[in-house]
Amino acid sequence: MGRHAELKPLTLILVLTVVLSESVGAAESTEQRFPPPEFGPEYSLPQSQYPAPRADVYQYVDIAALLVALSAASYLALRRRSRRGLFVLMALSLAYFGFWRKGCVCPIGAIQNVTLAAFDRSYAVPLVVVAFFALPLAFTLFFGRGFCAAVCPLGGLQDLVLMHPLKVPGWLSNALRVLAYVYLGAAILFTATGSAFLVCQYDPFVPLFRRSGSVSMLTLGACFLVIGLFVGRPYCRFLCPYGVILGLLSRLSRWRVKITPEACVRCHLCEETCPFGAIQKPAEEPTAGERTRSRRRLAVLLALLPALVVLSGWGVSRLAIPFSRMHAAVRLAERVQAEDTKKVEGDTDASRAFRGTGRTTAELYADALGLRRQFVLGGRWLGGFLGLVVAVKLIQLSIRRRRPDYEADRGICLACGRCFDYCPVEHQRRKMTNVE
Repeated sequence: MGRHAELKPLTLILVLTVVLSESVGAAESTEQRFPPPEFGPEYSLPQSQYPAPRADVYQYVDIAALLVALSAASYLALRRRSRRGLFVLMALSLAYFGFWRKGCVCPIGAIQNVTLAAFDRSYAVPLVVVAFFALPLAFTLFFGRGFCAAVCPLGGLQDLVLMHPLKVPGWLSNALRVLAYVYLGAAILFTATGSAFLVCQYDPFVPLFRRSGSVSMLTLGACFLVIGLFVGRPYCRFLCPYGVILGLLSRLSRWRVKITPEACVRCHLCEETCPFGAIQKPAEEPTAGERTRSRRRLAVLLALLPALVVLSGWGVSRLAIPFSRMHAAVRLAERVQAEDTKKVEGDTDASRAFRGTGRTTAELYADALGLRRQFVLGGRWLGGFLGLVVAVKLIQLSIRRRRPDYEADRGICLACGRCFDYCPVEHQRRKMTNVE
């Protein structure tokens, strides 16, 4: 492969960044334009739990740092094949994007910003958010999951605490991975309806980066880290919604991580050392009887696929009422109705503020009813999506293919490079090339 051919993907990624910067307006200045009102000497303004806004120049620094980190991760994983280099880069990314940048902007949370912009034309996505969302996706499409390997601070924090990895059974791992699709679909649904930013609201690690937050969220983050002592990157593998998108794109990646640089000797050391269950074992050519049974299972699953999608969509749409209560307008409508019918005594700040606006309850109820209809429609899409995911996974498990060597699963492999250090063929290559 020529030198110019190697530069094409990076050129396309840089062009993508320029186009995004021209097409997306910068966010409005977040500086405080007016001084706070005087409430009296006995009142003190509450301290914000969120990081202070950064100047525009720092946003471009963040984008440049992300671009450099992604490029370095791709080089270290594919060309240098260095686990040590990836580990150092991971520690640096954790220090900068995690503890220094306080986990914000985060590509995982940026899913919600992009979704909101798609459904709400009045919302403009800031440049830095678009860049953090799109650049890891573009790099993954060309070079695999280098972002997960050494750039994502959430993954880096979990990787550092992994001490005694235990193998998760394949059937359990496949079942748990469906949770990430549920999380992704729910995050899109609640963001599209303007109800909540679930990913940011329930991020287990950002409160640790900021060293502040509710006790429940700090406890949740600590629990993930305790589990991460024995299960490799539990959040990344079983919950991360951004990882779902990265996993799908990595299956299409132009270049990918290979366990061994030459012919596999089937020592199975890579399988033993991978804490993420990403190594696929060799598989012999299926017999005629196995192929027949496989075709029958495939035919049954394909026949059941439409029914599974429809039933799943119907089932989730039945949850429209409890889901809609995530929206403040629906909760307000229910509260006002309860007050008007004397089911509750007194009022709340929200209900008093509503009555002071002069709007009628009929208008409020109409808004709430419209939101519930949105949740019914969104629930059908979400359920259908989840039904399709389950059906496709069952189809994948029912198909047996011949696999001559140990291979890294394109969708699951996090490109961490651990298998490099255990592969005897890789050790031989390093000796011949004087690479340590």
